[in-house]
Amino acid sequence: MLVPDDLRYAETHEWIRVDGATGTVGVTDHAQAELTDVVYVELPQIGTIVEAHQAVAVVESVKAASDIYAPVGGEIVEVNGVLETNPALVNTDPYNEGWLFKLKLSNPDGVAGLKSAAEYRSQIGA
Repeated sequence: MLVPDDLRYAETHEWIRVDGATGTVGVTDHAQAELTDVVYVELPQIGTIVEAHQAVAVVESVKAASDIYAPVGGEIVEVNGVLETNPALVNTDPYNEGWLFKLKLSNPDGVAGLKSAAEYRSQIGA
């Protein structure tokens, strides 16, 4: 199970990559493997203000539909529109091309409360 060291992780299996005041969010390799084949992604609206742990997107697979939660609070500033026509990127490249949305962090220090890669590996038994 791939768990990159440069990301922070939510207990609900979202990851965030912070660059300045912006965070890119997606689902982990573990989460996409549990979901199996992703067939649809419902992305949030740009400009939406979200709180940490708020459901902001939905990923549907052949197995189930799962809410995706904001790991930290902020404003949605970009979504990965490529997923509308190619939702399988969530499965094939969850940490790069399969990202879901970007948000402008309302409190950059909030990221410190998320799990490190080592803590997330322990959570999933990897």
